[in-house]
Amino acid sequence: MTPWQRVQIARHVNRPYMLDYVAACFTGFVELCGDRHFGDDAAMPAGFATLGGRKCVVIGHQKGRDTKENLKRNFGSAHPEGYRKALRLMRLAERFGLPVITLIDTPGAFPGIGAEERNIAEAIAFNLKEMMVLKTPVVAVVIGEGGSGGALGIGVADRVLMLENAYYSVISPEGCAAILWKNRSHAPQAAEAMKLTAVDLNKLGIVDGVVKEPAGGAHLDHAKAAKLLTKALKKALDETCDQPLEALLAERYAKFRKFGVFAEGSPVADTV
Repeated sequence: MTPWQRVQIARHVNRPYMLDYVAACFTGFVELCGDRHFGDDAAMPAGFATLGGRKCVVIGHQKGRDTKENLKRNFGSAHPEGYRKALRLMRLAERFGLPVITLIDTPGAFPGIGAEERNIAEAIAFNLKEMMVLKTPVVAVVIGEGGSGGALGIGVADRVLMLENAYYSVISPEGCAAILWKNRSHAPQAAEAMKLTAVDLNKLGIVDGVVKEPAGGAHLDHAKAAKLLTKALKKALDETCDQPLEALLAERYAKFRKFGVFAEGSPVADTV
């Protein structure tokens, strides 16, 4: 399939969402609400759960399948209080020695006036800083859309995985096309150029692994998709939870420091 086709599958309305995976992969999920500053954010459910006998904290973006649920979940676009709630639970996980699992599925953080007034950029930036030094294993999985800072706000992890038909990008293909071609109809070309698929990002070292999906996509077989995700999560937790904490933090730091390429050279002399 082309990258654009995978983007369409990642957005499919019948694709399993975060709470679908929580119900199928985890047991004993207890949701905790509120950021202790402003309020709760239904776009970012979070709580304690158990995966294969291992207690953990699970956090993620949740979309809706109809108008009523989408309004409640804000189409999976979290507000500042969602990211602050996520960090509150990560700190609880750190305190109790529990691993953190994040399930990413968002077109991006909410860009509305209220979110700006409550400092959405600071909330995401603070999460990036704190997750980098969080003293407990973190595993992140892009299960659908991985859009911009909204995804990265819960995406700093020791293992970053992607489902086969998910995408992870600094901007949507339509947004990229609108900037570069001045026309959103060029979204398929943008998707091809942006290298936003799981296979491309795995080759580039941005993500650590690709989780297979049932033939045709996860929306065609929720049970099998959940089984494949459970297997990948258990493997990632086995790898990270057995590491000494200092080694885990050093590896996490090195992982993100190596992203990108830059060159140094002598400044060009000023000419008159």
